[in-house]
Amino acid sequence: MTQTYSKSRQQAERAFSSIQTQFFAKNDAVEELVSVAYARDAKTLRLREARIAKEVADRVSVTSSLIAKRAKMR
Repeated sequence: MTQTYSKSRQQAERAFSSIQTQFFAKNDAVEELVSVAYARDAKTLRLREARIAKEVADRVSVTSSLIAKRAKMR
């Protein structure tokens, strides 16, 4: 079963296909996409590591203050 689209939809599909074809026709399109993905993944990893380090530092700080409070109570 084939779908029939309006003329404006068909024109839009052709225009998109043309632009998409031009984009992927570039020599470096795939490499560019891969490098963007790699940069994004590297940034995500750095941010995750920074968040985890901050969480650990916060836990150590809270634990130290609780230990100090308990020591004062004795």
